[in-house]
Amino acid sequence: MEPSATPGPQMGVPTGVGDPSLVPPDYEEEFLSYLWRDYLYPKQYEWVLIAAYVAVFLVALVGNTLVCLAVWRNHHMRTVTNYFIVNLSLADVLVTAICLPASLLVDITESWLFGHALCKVIPYLQAVSVSVAVLTLSFIALDRWYAICHPLLFKSTARRARGSILGIWAVSLAVMVPQAAVMECSSVLPELANRTRLFSVCDERWADDLYPKIYHSCFFIVTYLAPLGLMAMAYFQIFRKLWGRQIPGTTSALVRNWKRPSDQLEDQGQGPGAEPPPRARAFLAEVKQMRARRKTAKMLMVVLLVFALCYLPISVLNVLKRVFGMFRQASDREAVYACFTFSHWLVYANSAANPIIYNFLSGSREKGPALCAPRPCGPHLAAALCS
Repeated sequence: MEPSATPGPQMGVPTGVGDPSLVPPDYEEEFLSYLWRDYLYPKQYEWVLIAAYVAVFLVALVGNTLVCLAVWRNHHMRTVTNYFIVNLSLADVLVTAICLPASLLVDITESWLFGHALCKVIPYLQAVSVSVAVLTLSFIALDRWYAICHPLLFKSTARRARGSILGIWAVSLAVMVPQAAVMECSSVLPELANRTRLFSVCDERWADDLYPKIYHSCFFIVTYLAPLGLMAMAYFQIFRKLWGRQIPGTTSALVRNWKRPSDQLEDQGQGPGAEPPPRARAFLAEVKQMRARRKTAKMLMVVLLVFALCYLPISVLNVLKRVFGMFRQASDREAVYACFTFSHWLVYANSAANPIIYNFLSGSREKGPALCAPRPCGPHLAAALCS
């Protein structure tokens, strides 16, 4: 993500500022008044941006916190898939609570207002959250692929899931250290550095122009292109297994035409309280399991698709800027600013979209949602994560 913009004369900065000792005594007060009136105070379209950020902030923070609390308070919901979903929610809470307010201020003021230390910390945490999200989605896809396509090759357990989550955070914290190392805070107009933090930027500083091209090319491939390609292949095979011609133990046609044993008994003239035969009960359990797997797979596919769409604009823009050197002398600066601002918002919107997807696609409006062990569920969000 882009932690800063590069202000300059094209942003409305007065160009005649020189040595402070040569300006009139009342210049500073007049100049700061100008900054607030014509530069810092949000414009009309920026109020829309602020409202969109606030909405995403509230939904993401509340929704992902409820997901974590629902799994923590209900022991029967602590399944392998739910552990990974909680980890994804924790990464969303991290990036929403710490990084979103800073991004909003940067997008509005086009200046870095948080000093040198946070110039390294906040972009680093943004990169870590991206890595955690990608690795978590990859582990979810791998777990589902083994469970559905190759159930005898690998057995997922909650203990292994917890170990994998610790590994995800350790790897993400380690591999994103270069992002913190290259971030530096500087003032575009040094003569104003002692008067205001406006016109400061937090940006990457590399020893050679070749290094950022290599780094951001690898970053794009490792955190976006390659994992999404592998996950797409995994879910394609899962789709073929669950919705294809032959499903282990039964067929799609049987499932589509299946009736509840109580309905079958009524068709045969027996009362609804009659006990179905053992063979019907076994088939009922098999059909329920497959339907639950389909719901879970459908929900996870949507989560992956939304992630790919939300991160696509910022990923492409970063490659164009860092690798190909575009936007340095852009003629239509307002359009470039709008593209980067919208792409930043999309990243945070993904964090708000995930709990909504869990709620609407986990099957909570039917008898059994898709994610947890088959036990009675609590209300609201807890119900959306149970099965």
